[in-house]
This record gives sequence, C-alpha cells and structure tokens, in this order.
Amino acid sequence: MFGPLLHLRTWLTLIAVAIVTGTIFYSNYLAKKIAIEERQKVNVWVQALKTRAETTEKPALDLTNIITSENKDIPIIETDENDKPSGEVLNLDSTLVKNDSNYVRKKLTEFKKQHPPITVQISNKPLLINKYYYGDSDLLKQVRYYPMVQLLVVALFIIITLYAISIRNKSTQNQVWAGMAKETAHQLGTPISSLEGWVEMLKEKENFNPISSEMEKDVNRLKLISDRFGKIGSAPKLEDNNITEQVQKMVTYIKRRATDKVNFLVEAPEAPVITKISGPLFDWVIENLLKNALDAMEGKGTIIIKIKQSPDHVIIDVADNGKGIHKNNISKIFKPGFTTKKRGWGLGLSLSKRIIEKFHKGQLYLKSSEPNKGTTFRIVLNT
Repeated sequence: MFGPLLHLRTWLTLIAVAIVTGTIFYSNYLAKKIAIEERQKVNVWVQALKTRAETTEKPALDLTNIITSENKDIPIIETDENDKPSGEVLNLDSTLVKNDSNYVRKKLTEFKKQHPPITVQISNKPLLINKYYYGDSDLLKQVRYYPMVQLLVVALFIIITLYAISIRNKSTQNQVWAGMAKETAHQLGTPISSLEGWVEMLKEKENFNPISSEMEKDVNRLKLISDRFGKIGSAPKLEDNNITEQVQKMVTYIKRRATDKVNFLVEAPEAPVITKISGPLFDWVIENLLKNALDAMEGKGTIIIKIKQSPDHVIIDVADNGKGIHKNNISKIFKPGFTTKKRGWGLGLSLSKRIIEKFHKGQLYLKSSEPNKGTTFRIVLNT
C-alpha cells in the first residue's frame, strides 16, 4: 500500500519540479528579450524626441511625432543631469502626477533600480544633459511574475493531490482496521461459547471447582477481548462513567500481574470524575499504557496515574520512571507496527490513539520522555 503511494509522490514531485524549472528558465529568457526590446524602444523614442527638438522640417517632424506617440506602455520620466524631473512624464497615472507631488519622485526611485537611464546631450556650452529613466511595462511584469504564480499553482496542486491521497489511504486503513477487528471478534465468538459450556459442566463437578473458577476468569477475559474488538470495529456507544473507578479497576488488574517491586499510585479528586466513554475500549487504552510502563521499567519502579478535571476536560497522565523513549523514536511510537520489543506487534499505542481520538474525540499524546528518567503519556477527554 505504502510503496505505490511513495512512488506516486516521487513522480508528482519530479514532474512539478521539471515544469516549474522549465517555466522559470523560459520566462527569464523571455523577460530578458523583452527588456532588451523595450530599451531599444525607449532609445528610439528619446532620439525621436531629440530630433523633433532640433528640426523644423515637416517630414522629420511627422516621423518623430509618429514614433513618440507609439509608446503607450513603457513609463518614462525625463530629468536633468541632477536627476531632477524636468520634462516629459509618460505612461504614468495622470491623476497622481497632478495631485501627488511625491508620486513622480517615488516612481523615479523605482525606475532607477530597474534600468540605467538613457542620456542625451543637449548642448556643449554650457554642457546640458537630459536623462530618461524608464520602468517595466505591464507585459514585462507579467512575464517576470508568471513563474511565481505558476509555482504557487503547482504547489497548491501537489498539496491537494497529496491530501486526497492521504485521506484515501487513511480511509483504506480504517476499513482494514474495522474489518480485522470485526473478523477477530467473530472468530473468537464460537470457541468462547464452547468454553463457557465446558466451564459450566466443570462447575457441576465438585472436585473441579478450583479449576472451573480459574477457567471462568480466563473465559471472561476472552469475552472482554472479543467485546473490545467488536466495539473497535464499529462506532461504540459512549456512556457516563466514573473515570477514577475505571482507572483504579485497570490498575488493580495490572497490579496482580506485576512484581512486588512495582509501585502503583493513583492521584485523583475526591469527587467522582464523570465523562462519556466506552468502558471496555477506555480500559483497553489504560491497560496498554500501563503495560508499556511496566515494560519500560523492566520489573521495578513507580507508575503514577494522575487524574485532573477542569470545566471542559478530563486529563489523565500515566507516568513511569523507566528507561524513557529515545528521541529518534518519538515520532514513530504511534505508527502501526513500530515496536522496540523483541515480541509484539507494535499496535498497542496505535490502537489506543485511535480509540481516544476517533471514538472519544479526545487526545492521546506523549507529554514528555527523558532517557533513563521516565515517560508520561497524556489522555485528554471532553466533559
């Protein structure tokens, strides 16, 4: 599933880079070509202006008038040798030219950054020089900024495409999760029913009472596991539950399976902490977190569960003083299949996060972790 996705992403990225790179090079080529042509046009316009000032012959004047009147897109400002606007102001906003005394000066500063001026010597004695500063035409601006616009469009296209692929991939994963969970619950149903029948038969034998009692506990445990898988395969019903009691129940269960060198502490408000949860699924999350804490401590240490309530949220922190999580693994701990244990599927934290965030609309995240100091996971539920 992930191989084709990565392959598609790679090809999309390469195609996008090739398109943008080719466009940028070609647009720069066009921009330089247009800039050269515009400078030639301005130079012709300036020479025509000079000729018109120096001649009185009608044919020459007609020609220069045609040339000077043809420039309708390149903005030009005429200045003296001291860069003081002194004459022609062409293709600028006429309203601003009249009403804003600083408008021409601002445009002149802008034009100086864009192109060197074209100079014309008016006379030798005294030496008089006119300078003609000009800016980019609308066409040149469009050609220069087009690659940036296209880059944004391509980037937006890639983001939308990858987002759609990600949504589709998550939907497929959810369907796989639900299908596997329902099938597991279904497959467990028949042998559990059979085992329940055998337990009932053993209860009728007085000599087997201790055995039947222990077997009944294991069968009930299997029923609980089957019920959990059945609920995770579909939308569970959320009901008001006392979070403190739910946590304490799972602590008691895990405590029986831990060594005497492990201490369990539950810190909670005296008043009941009530919020809507799916009891079996929430128990599964607490069980997974407690088991992970036990594994991290390697048989000795302290596990502290703190329960806090605010007007909007219930917060449960599960902290241990075990070996902690290496910084290289922090981004991977909630990914399906990731585990540092020699035995295990690497699904505990992934399932727990799915249960809290998808079914309970809450949050489960790693609050803190330091090597050789411990780890704290936080659950946030809405009240």
